[in-house]
Amino acid sequence: MPKLAAFRPRLLADLQNYNRQRLAKDMGAGATVGIVALPLAMAFAIASGLKPEAGLWTAIIAGFLISALGGSSVQIGGPAGAFIVVVYGIVERYGLPSLLICTLGAGILLLLLGLFRLGTLVRYVPVSVVIGFTNGIAVLIALSQLRDVLGLQVEKMPADFFHQIAVLASHIDSFNPSAFGLAMGCVALLFLWPRLWQSDSVFRQKLADIDRSSTLQTVSRVPAPIIALVGLSWLAWVLALPVETIGSRFGGIPKSLPAFQWPPLSWETAKMLVVPTLTLALLGAIESLLCARVADQLSDRPKHDPNQELMAQGVANAVMPFVGGMPATGTIARTVTNIRAGATSPVAGMVHAATLATVVLLAAPLAKHIPLAVLAGILLFVAWNMGEWKAFARLRQFSPHYRLMLLSTFVVT
Repeated sequence: MPKLAAFRPRLLADLQNYNRQRLAKDMGAGATVGIVALPLAMAFAIASGLKPEAGLWTAIIAGFLISALGGSSVQIGGPAGAFIVVVYGIVERYGLPSLLICTLGAGILLLLLGLFRLGTLVRYVPVSVVIGFTNGIAVLIALSQLRDVLGLQVEKMPADFFHQIAVLASHIDSFNPSAFGLAMGCVALLFLWPRLWQSDSVFRQKLADIDRSSTLQTVSRVPAPIIALVGLSWLAWVLALPVETIGSRFGGIPKSLPAFQWPPLSWETAKMLVVPTLTLALLGAIESLLCARVADQLSDRPKHDPNQELMAQGVANAVMPFVGGMPATGTIARTVTNIRAGATSPVAGMVHAATLATVVLLAAPLAKHIPLAVLAGILLFVAWNMGEWKAFARLRQFSPHYRLMLLSTFVVT
C-alpha cells in the first residue's frame, strides 16, 4: 500500500518565528486582496448562473480554509474564472442541486489526490494543453458576458458556444448604449488606472508637483477594480441610467451569514454527474497547482507542497455545498496581488477572507446598486488577462506537434 501524505498545513511552519513586522505585512496584503476579491467573486458567481452571494461566501469560507490548510505560503483561493463555463453548464443541464453534489464529489476526489501523493503529476501536463485550454476558457468567458456588456434583454443564456452566439444575434435589437458605455468605461479604467500611477507616468509626476502629501500615495494604492466598481456604480445611480443591477436581477445580497443546508444526495443523480464531477476535480487540481507554481516564481517564500495544497482544496470544496457555495481553487490574479502587496504567510489569505466578510456584512445593502454591465466589464478584462494570446502569434516558432496540441485543445474547449 502506498505511503499516504502527511496532513501538515504550511501555516504551522510559517507561524514559527512569526513577528509583528510580518503580521503587519500580512494584514495589509490581506486587506488589499479582500477588496480586490469583492467584485471578482460576485462577477464569477453571476457569470456561472448563480446568485452573487454564492461567489462571495465561497471567496470567504473556501478562501479561509485554503489559506489555513494549504501547502502554499501566499496562494489565495476562491471562485475562479476557469470554472465559469463548467459551472454554468452543470447548472443549466442538471440544476443547482446537482452542482452542489458535483462540488462535494470534486472535493472528496481532490482530498484523495493529495492524500495519495498525486499532486506532483500536474507538472506532466503539457504546456501546449494548458495554454490551449486557458485561451479557450477566456474566449468562452468573454462570450458569456456579451449579454450584460451590450445590455441585451435575454432572459436566460444557453450553456453551449454556438447556441449562445445565436441567442445574442437574435436579441441584438435590444442593445442598451448605457450598459455598453459602462462596460467599456470599466475596461478602460482597469487598463489605465495602474498605468497612471507608474513611477514614470507624466500624470503622476504632474500630480506630485501639485500635491506632495500622503494623499497621492494613498489614492495610488486603491485597486483598479474597486475604482471601477464604486465610481461607475455611483455614476449610474446619479444619472439614473436604465441598466440592470444586482438589485433588479437578484434583489440584492443578504447581509447575514449563509445558512447550513444539506445537498440533495441520491445515487441515481450521482451516477449522472460522474463526468462533471471529474471535470471540476481535475480542473481545480490543475488550476490550483499551476497557480502555486506561479506564486513560487514570484515569491521568496519556500516552495509549495502540492499534495497538501490538493488536500486543502479538497476540504474547502467538500464544505462549500453545505453553505450554498460554488467550486473553489487557487486564483492567479488574487495570488499575484497578495504577493505584490507584501504577504509573508497564509495569515494574509485568512485576513483576506475576514476583510471580505466584514465588507459584505456591512455594505450588503449598497451592492444592489452595482450595474451588471460593470461586473461584465471586469470579467472581460479578466478574460483578456487569462489568455496567452502571444502564443498564437508565435505558433510558427513551435513544432508541428506543439501547434496541433495547442490548437486542438483550444478548439475542443
